[in-house]
Parts: sequence; structure tokens; C-alpha cells
Amino acid sequence: MTATALQLFNSLTRKLETFHPVHHGEARVYTCGPTVYNYPHIGNMRAYVFADLLGRTLSWKGYKLTHVINITDVGHLTDDADDGEDKMEKMAAQRAQDIWDIAKHYTEAYWADVKALNIRQPAHWSVATDYIEDMLEFAKSIADKHCYELDSGLYFDVATVADYGRLARAVTDEGEGRIEAVEGKRNAADFAIWRKTPPGEKRQMEWDSPWGRGAPGWHLECSVMSGKLLGFPFDIHTGGIDHREIHHPNEIAQNQAFCGCGSLAETANSGANLWMHNNFLVERSGKMSKSAGEFLRLQLLIDKGYHPLAYRMMCLQAHYRSELEFSWDGLEAALTRLKRLLMQVEKLKQRLEDIPAEPDGGWTLEWAHGEIGGALLPLLARFDDAMSEDLNSPVALTVLEEVLGFKKMDPVHKYQLLASMDAVLGLDLLNVTRKDLRIRPKGAEITEEEIEDALARRKAARAEKDFATSDALRDELTAKGVEVMDGDALGWEWTL
Repeated sequence: MTATALQLFNSLTRKLETFHPVHHGEARVYTCGPTVYNYPHIGNMRAYVFADLLGRTLSWKGYKLTHVINITDVGHLTDDADDGEDKMEKMAAQRAQDIWDIAKHYTEAYWADVKALNIRQPAHWSVATDYIEDMLEFAKSIADKHCYELDSGLYFDVATVADYGRLARAVTDEGEGRIEAVEGKRNAADFAIWRKTPPGEKRQMEWDSPWGRGAPGWHLECSVMSGKLLGFPFDIHTGGIDHREIHHPNEIAQNQAFCGCGSLAETANSGANLWMHNNFLVERSGKMSKSAGEFLRLQLLIDKGYHPLAYRMMCLQAHYRSELEFSWDGLEAALTRLKRLLMQVEKLKQRLEDIPAEPDGGWTLEWAHGEIGGALLPLLARFDDAMSEDLNSPVALTVLEEVLGFKKMDPVHKYQLLASMDAVLGLDLLNVTRKDLRIRPKGAEITEEEIEDALARRKAARAEKDFATSDALRDELTAKGVEVMDGDALGWEWTL
């Protein structure tokens, strides 16, 4: 078996490209992280499931992965362009709280969601305020040739670099409509590198600079941290598709200025060889926006009795570049699919005398190819083909299910192949149990022990053909929010 070349869609060129690392045997990836002024919603978290899938695939393919995810705790305005207030300062003022406490609280909340979704830890969590001096040095290095100063701050002149806006493919004579019309700007698309604190005001987060006391622009942060930690050019820059229109074109412009680079016909001039974006998670009721107040958080899913890995499954069932519509029925279907997989894994474990240990280098493609043969080898090849075709996780999932469906196979090799595939998909199938998936909904009054006791008495009553007692127990459970699933093919028997 020959490993399939990894093909990834480059948003900058709008085509599939074969992955060729900048540094032999390494993969360096930067992911735009959260602005920690509020809890992340599940649409935000889709971006990190996608980035995790990419990172896992690169590791599985044998690359030494260096993954950086930033934490934005300053500089991100209420509009992704140069409009509105700083999100962090606004939240601190609304709540009359210390801005650093707000950043700490929501960073930890985000990390909790990362853990719940079985997203691997990156090599670096880069926190914006740890890099202020680096941002100042970066800005000073490009200021003379590429920037100009206004009363409100230091602005980047997009006319000073080649191909501005190529990533977005949305440049017009009028410029980008969402960008604030600041008096004195040379071009509509020019953006702030450094924002001065207005006279008479004081921010909780502000620093001295050659252009006055203030704070960095959001776009500057990612250019500085990615270049500092990964070096220009690095391999892959990821983010949500909303970043493709303003944030990432502005990052690219800064990178071009810093590196003295020319046309974007050479993608390395952008700062990264590939720019990758996941599509939106769509929720028709409008509860995906934080501005609406109550919004869809991972914790809300848990409160309703859904294990976080059901949401990860839901994400994997759609290609990362496709819109994914969220619905409770869809989440329930994803949970059921996950349950079926775990049932089959449990049956497989029962056939093993000992659980195979993970090899020293992990459950990689190279290891699996060397250890697994026979009828399972074509399945490994098909899984590799799917993931190599721009991370086609929906097809990869069906191949994994085929592996579990094979009856007369060596259980050790079957387990090892399953482990190798799950190392990419990250569903944690080797560790999560059916009981783990049974999340107690918030507000449920009946305990699991009480449910099991009632079901045992009901089973005994049915065995004695005492259907009156059986029905009474069922009605009692139903009144307490317990759905009894007689004859459930999954063997779950009940759900809250």
C-alpha cells in the first residue's frame, strides 16, 4: 500500500493543492482562536473541531506537528473590521468587572469546551497581551513604508502591497462595505495597526507606543504571533469562513509588508502556503449570535442530555467546507450513530484477551500499514484516500463503520485498525463507554438508580405477565421525563 498524497483546498488559490511542507517532515499550523469576551457558541467550536481534524490527519500522516492557537484578549472590535468598541473593554464596562478577570474566565470556559470535544492541545496557546512588545516592533518595522498616522491611530495603507483582497475575492472600487469610514483614510479598506485611546478616556488594557497610548489592532496580533512562533512562511493558516473576507486579507497584507514580499501569485508571500477555512454552522432560529443574548453553547447541549462527542460526530458527518445545519433532531441522530459505534467497540473488546497497547509513535498510518494486512488493508487504503481528499470525514466515517461491521476478522488487527482511524477522527471510541453517553439533563429530578430499580421491577412484572403493574411503572417513569424504549435495538432501554 502506498500512502495517498494529502490534497487540501487553498482558499487563496481556490483549488486543491498537494501538501508540501516548508520544512521537511514538519507541519506548522496557525489557527485563529477565540476572543475571550464571552462563551464560545457551537458554531465557533466547529472551527476548532476542523482544525483538530487537520492536525490529527497531519500527525497520522507522519508529520511532526506544531500547532498554534491564539487567545485574543485585546484589540478585537465589535465589528470584524475597524468599527465599534473593543469587545473586551465593552464587556468589562457592562459588567463593571476587571478585564483581566473576564479574559481569564472565558479563556478557561473555552478550554473546557476544547477538552469536552476531545480536541488535542496545541503546541502553543499564544495570548495576545503576552506579545505587545513584539507587536510594537512589528508595527515600527512596517510603519515608514506601509502606514500613516491619523488622530485615531496608525493605519495600514492597503495600496502599498500587491493583490490586496485576493483571498476574499471581494475587492471593488468602493472598497469593503463593512469597513468603517474613518475621516482621513486614504483607502476605504485601510485598517488600524494601532488604535489610540481617545482623549479623555482610559482603557483597562492600554500601552505606550510611538503613535500614542492605546492598543493593537486585531489583525496585527495574528501576524505577529504566527510569525514569531512558526516563522514566515509557515504551512497552513486556518479559521472560519468569516475571517476570509477581512481579517485574513489584512493579516496577509501585514505579512507581505513585514517580509518585503511581492505578488500573491506566489502563495508563500502571504505568510502561509495554504489558507484553509471551515464553513458556517447554520441554526435557523437565530440563536447562533452572541448579540442575541442567550445562544447555543456546548453547555446547553450537555444540559439537554447530549454528550459533547455527539456534536463532534455531527461536525464530522459534514465536510468542513460545507454549511452544516444544526437541529436537535440532527444532534439526536449523531448521538445514535455514536452509540451504535460504541456498542460495536464494546463487543470487539469482549473478543480480546488483552487490549493492544498503543505503539510508541502513536496509531499512525505508517504503523498501521506495517502491522495490518489481509482484507483489512484495503479499508485502511480507502480511509487514507478519504482523509487525503481534503479531509473527507463523512466518507472516512463510513469506512470506519465497515471495519466494525466485519465479522470474521482477527480481533487484534480489527482493534488496531479502529484505533488508527479514531486517532484521526477523534471520537475517543476506545475510551468512552455507553454509560458515559447517558448525560443527565439539567433539572431532571429522578436519579439513574431510581430508573434502573423501576425498570428491574417492570421487567419482573412483564416476565410474570403482570401487565397492569408493568404499564403503571412505565406511566410513572414517563411522568418523570423518562422515555422507556422497549425492544431498543441499541440496548439503551431508557433515555431522559
